[in-house]
Amino acid sequence: MTQVGLVTITPPTLRPNLLSSDAAGRMAPRFALLQTAVVLFAVAQSGCSKLILTKAADGLSSGTGGAFARDDDPEFVRDAIPFALKTMESLADQLPDHAPLRVSLASGFTSYSYAFIQADADELDSTNAKKAAELRHRAKRMYVRARDYGLQGLQISRGITLEDLRKGDDARGAALAKATKDDVPLLYWTLVPWAAAIAAEKRDLALVGDLPIIAAILDRAIALDPDWQEGSLDEFSLAFDGVRSGGVKPEQTKAHYDRALQFSHGARVSVQVSWAENVLVAKQDKTAFEKQLNEVLAFDTDNPQWRDLRLANLIAQRRARYLLTHEEDLIAGRITPQDSLASGSHELSIRSSLVMQLQQ
Repeated sequence: MTQVGLVTITPPTLRPNLLSSDAAGRMAPRFALLQTAVVLFAVAQSGCSKLILTKAADGLSSGTGGAFARDDDPEFVRDAIPFALKTMESLADQLPDHAPLRVSLASGFTSYSYAFIQADADELDSTNAKKAAELRHRAKRMYVRARDYGLQGLQISRGITLEDLRKGDDARGAALAKATKDDVPLLYWTLVPWAAAIAAEKRDLALVGDLPIIAAILDRAIALDPDWQEGSLDEFSLAFDGVRSGGVKPEQTKAHYDRALQFSHGARVSVQVSWAENVLVAKQDKTAFEKQLNEVLAFDTDNPQWRDLRLANLIAQRRARYLLTHEEDLIAGRITPQDSLASGSHELSIRSSLVMQLQQ
C-alpha cells in the first residue's frame, strides 16, 4: 500500500488461480510497471532526498521502455503511457538539472501524441472534421510540450537556448557546435516534435518560421552520428527533405531510404511506410505504393527476433492500412514511375514518418 498525498493507493495484486499461466505471465510485468510508477510518484511527492529522486530518474531514463516497445496491445499502452509521463514530470519538477529525464519526456510525449492522438485525428478527417481538428490541435500542443523538454535538455547539457537557435544562421551554428555525439538523442527528440507540431497545425506561422532551425539541428545530428538508432535520422529525412529550402535531389532522398533500410535491417517497417507516403505519393506511383504497403501489412510483428519493435511496427501497420484505405485520395490513377509527376512543392507531411520507436 502506498500513500500519495492524501490518497492511499493499493496496487492490484495477481491471483494466479484465476488466470491461466500464460495470462499471468503476460500481466505480471504490467502490474510491476504500475507498482513501480506508483512508488516513484510517491517518492516525487514526498520530498525525499535528491539522491533518491535522481536514482529514480536515472532508472526511468535508461532505456527501460522495452516493456512498452514489446507490447502487442496498443490500446493497453495508450492507457498506460499518460500515468508514466506524469510520474516523470513530477520527478522533472524536482530535478531541474537532469537532462536524460528530459530526453525521455520529449520522446514519450512525441510518441504518445503521434501514435494515439494524431493517428485518431487523421482517421476522423472524413467522418468528423470538427473532432479531427480538435484532436490535431491537442496533438500540436503535446508536440510543443515535447519540444520544450528537448530544449530544456539542450540547455542543461550544453547551454543551448531557444534564443540562440532563433538568432540567425551564425549564432545557431555556434550554439549547435557545442553539441557532441552524446547529445544526438536530445537533438533528435527536439527536432522531431518541433517538425510534427508544424505538420499538425500548418497555420501557426510562428512555428513554420522555425523550419530552418529544425533543418540545422537535423544536419548537426547527422554530422555527429549518422547511424544513430538504426537509421532513424535517415528515416526522418525522408519526410523532411521535401520542405528544405531549395529542395533535395531525388537521389539524396533515395540514399536516406537505403541507409534507413540497411541500418534497421528491414525490421522497422515505418521506413517503408514513410517511403510510400512521402515519396511514392509524390511520384503518383500507385503500383509501387500498393506493393510497398501490402508488404508492410504482411510483416510478422510477432517474430521473436524483432520483439523490441513490436509496438512500433503495429502502429506502422495501422498507418499503412489507413493509407491504403485513402489511396484514391492520394493517388489519382495507376501511374508508373516513368509517368510520375514531379512534386514542385512538397507540403509538409512529417506526420507520415513519425512512427516512433516507443523506446527500446
